[in-house]
Amino acid sequence: MAKRSAPEVNAGSMADIAFLLLIFFLVTTTIETDSGISRKLPPPIDSEVEPPVLKEKNIFVVEVNKNNDLLVEEEPMEIGDLRAAAIKFLDNGGGSGDEACDYCQGARSSSSSDNPVKAVISLRNNRETNYSTYIAVQNELVAAYTELRNREAQRLYGKTFVQMEKDLKDVNYSGNKEKLKEDIKKIQLLFPEKLSEAEPKK
Repeated sequence: MAKRSAPEVNAGSMADIAFLLLIFFLVTTTIETDSGISRKLPPPIDSEVEPPVLKEKNIFVVEVNKNNDLLVEEEPMEIGDLRAAAIKFLDNGGGSGDEACDYCQGARSSSSSDNPVKAVISLRNNRETNYSTYIAVQNELVAAYTELRNREAQRLYGKTFVQMEKDLKDVNYSGNKEKLKEDIKKIQLLFPEKLSEAEPKK
């Protein structure tokens, strides 16, 4: 009597099915992205060099308490109004003589910042401040610098500062990248991002 061979399962299409399932999960899965802020840490401070003396009017104090309430120059403020207040401070141009600002378009009040180069934004947080509030405040302050840089870049070079930075990263950019780097540096020097963070309060 002839031996009967055991039936085999045709597994030829299993790889195709596994591949289709993998594609399905890759397409439908949402990946959580961490929220954060891109920051470059300052170099170590030389203990022999004395820090520069700052006039009080050149410091814009922003405080966030443990209840996530915002105080700007000791006055309550909504986060939505913070950007405009920061722009008003940075663009004031209240200096005279060597500290005058010929490109500032602010009120030129003698009680506010002399020029954007001297202006410093001081951010103070409580340790119990929500991270989302901290991020929102940081975003508004950085956006104030970006808005002013966009304005000056548009005036000097006919395009926004954001577009200039995009062009610099673009591998297909046909212009002179060395000149573009210099132009970006000039705009950054007109409105240097001086954002100081004090030690969080307990």
